Amino acid sequence: MDKKKNLSDISVPKTNNANFKIGIIVSRWNQEVTGALKEGAMQTLFEAGVARQNILDFEVPGSFELPSAAAMLLDANEDVDAVICLGCIIQGETRHFEFIAQAVADGIAKVGIEYTVPVIFGVLTCNTAEQAADRSGGKHGNKGVEAAASCLQMLHTHKMMYSKK
Repeated sequence: MDKKKNLSDISVPKTNNANFKIGIIVSRWNQEVTGALKEGAMQTLFEAGVARQNILDFEVPGSFELPSAAAMLLDANEDVDAVICLGCIIQGETRHFEFIAQAVADGIAKVGIEYTVPVIFGVLTCNTAEQAADRSGGKHGNKGVEAAASCLQMLHTHKMMYSKK
């Protein structure tokens, strides 16, 4: 079976998105990559009809801070429907990469479960800067686009599940 080359060729719900309020939290570490991820996410949300005034975007120093910033955003804004966390962790010479990547993944999952809203993991965990570039607008698409599409899909799922209560 052939691997898909451009992972960003995915379906995005295009109806009833205008009123969703979405937070985007972006790591400044590896800013060239994370800036491209943010650009892809924002463009995808705009194309799907999310209003600019309904997107709250914030920067944090690094990927490690993404989960706590997501929790702070949800605490401060009860009307936020979802949060997209964007970051880039590139393997270095030490095991630091492993600890940070695991903590970020676990933290983002925990926030989503705790607040019962979609909190999307849009964090690249790459071996090289080249791999990061390939996944932030290069030959493998843009993980920011995928994160925004996942966010919208999860919001529609959330809406369907909670409308049945």
